Amino acid sequence: MPEIPDLNVFCTNLAKRLAGKTLSSIRILIDRRLKLPEAAFRSALEGKELTAIKRVGKQLYFVFGDAHVLSVQLMLYGSMHWYTGNNENKFTIAELLFSDDTGLAITDWQKAVILTLDPEVPDVPDALDLPEGYLYPVLKKAGKPIKTVLQEGKVIQGIGNAYVDEILYEAKISPLSIAAKIPEQKIRDLGKAISQVLTDAEAHIRKNFPDTITEKERDFLKVHLPKHKLTPKGEPILVTEIAKRKTYYTAGQELYE
Repeated sequence: MPEIPDLNVFCTNLAKRLAGKTLSSIRILIDRRLKLPEAAFRSALEGKELTAIKRVGKQLYFVFGDAHVLSVQLMLYGSMHWYTGNNENKFTIAELLFSDDTGLAITDWQKAVILTLDPEVPDVPDALDLPEGYLYPVLKKAGKPIKTVLQEGKVIQGIGNAYVDEILYEAKISPLSIAAKIPEQKIRDLGKAISQVLTDAEAHIRKNFPDTITEKERDFLKVHLPKHKLTPKGEPILVTEIAKRKTYYTAGQELYE
């Protein structure tokens, strides 16, 4: 699943190719997750200039003038691909064709990608824009495992399965810890780890995959490594399941319960 580091890079690269161009047509091939008919998307967006592309949580917002926004949430297996002429990408959910014949295909073999016209902006803070002192009081009210709380999107926007494991590893907090039981100092460590892990990952992706608009390898991660038995430091990687999500951690991460 593309997460904050990936999506921030995608925004940059999509804007390089598309900002300032007019959307000639939008074609939605799989509409089972639409809240509005395809005709509503076409009426609102076709013929409009794409003025910006930005990330909101795990969504990409394609901003058309000051009137409409197309939200794309790629979910677990969604991806994006450039095309010219005929789109030959398999499992296409939607095609966006721009005025210079640049085409963008949004694909997903699982058909889970969510397209929304003029979405409501969530009022939960983004993981990279947390207010000073925000985390401790909200987590003190949470009786669930810290991994679940960080990932479910009710307290923080944008953190997914892979990077929550990385963040908790960096903060040396077990993903099985009950959020309300974690001491204040460790919550401060957690806040620093959120920023550090996400910004470091984004820098790695920008350096190694500067033009990407699709998720790439994650072998640079330290603990969320399904094909590895050890972290780069040689620590055995433990595997469990929390809220039906595979979770990777080490014995050195402190458990609070």
